[in-house]
Amino acid sequence: MWKFLEPYLMTFIPIFVAVDAIGTVPLFISIMDGTTKKQRHQVIIDSVTTATSVAILFMLVGKLVLRLIGISIPDFQIAGGLLLLVIAMRLLLPGASKSSLINHQEKDIGVFPLGTPLITGPAVLTTTLIMLDTYGLVPTFIALLLNMVIVWWSLVKTDLIIKIFGQAGTRAFAKIMYILLAAIGVMMIRKGMTSIIQGAF
Repeated sequence: MWKFLEPYLMTFIPIFVAVDAIGTVPLFISIMDGTTKKQRHQVIIDSVTTATSVAILFMLVGKLVLRLIGISIPDFQIAGGLLLLVIAMRLLLPGASKSSLINHQEKDIGVFPLGTPLITGPAVLTTTLIMLDTYGLVPTFIALLLNMVIVWWSLVKTDLIIKIFGQAGTRAFAKIMYILLAAIGVMMIRKGMTSIIQGAF
């Protein structure tokens, strides 16, 4: 039973960390301040649809694009790991948040910045492609969809989440996710370098 579930769990966790659904809640509330319930509902639909579409598209054609421009999976692992590490370190700095990485002045906020790069950003794209190469299409696809369902639920239930965790608790949870994101970045760098070293001998 564990052998069957292992690839699904091993793909779900890194993508969950990269998406950081709970950490998105405070920023979503600040962006949607002063809007009606109907407007918030439409933004949630737009953002989750955009985030899912971008992630699936990259998952399907990302590897082909890399192959066309001559980038190997170990190359991508190292570059992606470094990127995740830099993003995590920026987000862990005092006073930093996901809002520091995006521009709030776009009209269609459900598409940008919420859908991408807030929900599906470089961290999610990188992690998804690595999980695809490691565990295959089906586990990665299912893990991605489950995470997008969690994002949708988190945005719909923002008031409940804030009530349970509180503002400070939500921020603390996000910081823990950023530490895990940094660890995943280090793991990707290690695996990429190991593959290159093994390929050289």
